[in-house]
Amino acid sequence: MTQSLEDYLEMVSFLADDGAVRVTDIAARLGVSKPSVLTALRNLEEQGLLEHARYRTVILTKKGALAAAEIRDRHSFLTAFLEEVVGVSPETAEKDACKMEHLLSDETLKKMKAMTRRHAGKS
Repeated sequence: MTQSLEDYLEMVSFLADDGAVRVTDIAARLGVSKPSVLTALRNLEEQGLLEHARYRTVILTKKGALAAAEIRDRHSFLTAFLEEVVGVSPETAEKDACKMEHLLSDETLKKMKAMTRRHAGKS
């Protein structure tokens, strides 16, 4: 899955926390056009990650909810890591985590998590 599609899936998940997800909401939050959103949703639907019918709300499938949860977990961990371990500002941590969540390997992420657990046990 591309970085862009991961961002769309993550946004659908965030918006779903507050209720129904509409194309206009996704477009507004990501700062993109409605046609761009529709193209991404069609791609995610083809991958079995969500369901969307024209003029209806967007619904994550079970597979989509699991994938979105994984993306959100990576993002959340990286934001906290950058703030608490590295010591960058919350704004910088948020921006950098958005970029890093797509690029880091599972191996690197696991090592970072293990490192934080080791440090937490020493305090």
